Amino acid sequence: MDNRDRHIDVWNNCLKIIEQIIDPQKFNTWFRPIKPVSMEESTLSVEVPSDFFREYLEGAFLDIIKRTLKRVIGTDARLVYLVRPVSVEPAMKFPAATVNTPVNKTVSISTYNPSANPSAFVFPGVQKVQINPRLNPAYCFANLVEGECNKLGISAGYNISRAPGKNPFNPLFLFAGPGLGKTHLLQAIGIEIKEKFPDLLVLYVTGNEFQIQYVDAVMGNKVTDFLAYYMKIDVLLVDDIQALVGRSSQNAFFNVFNHLHQNGKQLIFTSDRAPAELQNFEERLLSRFKWGLSVELTRPDYETRLAMLRSRSFREGVDIREDVLEYLAGRIKTNFRELEGALISLVAHATLIRKDINIALAEGITEKIVGEQQSELTIDKVEKTVCEYFNITREALLSKSRKRNIVQARQIAMYLSRNHISGCSLSTIGASLGGKDHATVLHACTTVSDLMSTNRAFRQYVVEIEKMLV
Repeated sequence: MDNRDRHIDVWNNCLKIIEQIIDPQKFNTWFRPIKPVSMEESTLSVEVPSDFFREYLEGAFLDIIKRTLKRVIGTDARLVYLVRPVSVEPAMKFPAATVNTPVNKTVSISTYNPSANPSAFVFPGVQKVQINPRLNPAYCFANLVEGECNKLGISAGYNISRAPGKNPFNPLFLFAGPGLGKTHLLQAIGIEIKEKFPDLLVLYVTGNEFQIQYVDAVMGNKVTDFLAYYMKIDVLLVDDIQALVGRSSQNAFFNVFNHLHQNGKQLIFTSDRAPAELQNFEERLLSRFKWGLSVELTRPDYETRLAMLRSRSFREGVDIREDVLEYLAGRIKTNFRELEGALISLVAHATLIRKDINIALAEGITEKIVGEQQSELTIDKVEKTVCEYFNITREALLSKSRKRNIVQARQIAMYLSRNHISGCSLSTIGASLGGKDHATVLHACTTVSDLMSTNRAFRQYVVEIEKMLV
């Protein structure tokens, strides 16, 4: 086969298979107009007449296209659509969807008469229910950019998806500040499990939704039905578990947790803080959160932010200059959500006011976001303030020097970073302050805390630096 014509031969082989599966009229309408354009490794690019055409193909024939591509190209097959709105304009790229909207099978759930108090002699009714997994296919692993900030969480997620409920990570507890990818990773694990084990019942719910559902069940005298519903789940994904603050709803959740865990079902939770830092939770529930694996998702570094921007612009079908992406990645450092929002705003402005996407436009879009971030306390600001206070250089602070004044300044910087920068992990602080590990940072924080309680002069140092930071 001539490599120059490989894309044509591959697409023709796909058409032969698809033609045998779907109605001839639909085949002629929706597949004949598609033109193969190129092929690189396992990625086939095809041109379609319009964006509407692409959307209809994805909605009506996604499963058939996926299975056919895997059969002809292999398991690594990928499809990219090229849409040419105007003949003289360059085509816009749209990667094909890789995940169908997950659907659970219909299950039977025992139900009781609301007025009855079920006992061993009361026979329940049986209700057929199809539980919506509530998973968004856009939140799949393919759309999740991996970096040092989430590497452990992604690795644990893949491990769980291979053997849900039968792995050491049960429950998996993911915690991080806002916009750092907790929900995306949580749903990606659920989607991956549904791909590998279609018959498993997967459910995504937030802590607040669980609490509201429980209160409604109590008001309607349907607590037994509520518990029977949740105890049918094979993989329970609870987002923002910290919102589950009601004592009675926590008790109901405790019973659900115990039942699912004892029966080998998978539990995955997210929170805005570590299990040990959750407030107003029963100790017996907190201890169960710690049974499996707790993973902190940290702020993305520059390389990860840039990779996310490249991935999202590709998904949006927009070709953005590399220098613009690098500018955004360098300016917006807080989290993925703000970075993604800036990119979407940039594309929207360029479309609406018909301007080129360049750095000048990016500066205007990011000015407000970056302005808000500049008032936020950072490790860099802590380092600078500590250096000014003790009249030492930043190089000395970050060095391996064991001089007493340098060591104490470094420990104070670690202590202040830990106590005043939200969502900042011990590992991140250590990496920023001379490449120290989390154990060194923890020791520094303990040392500073002890000295503040026993040494008045030392305490005055810390208080004065805190005032400078504020």
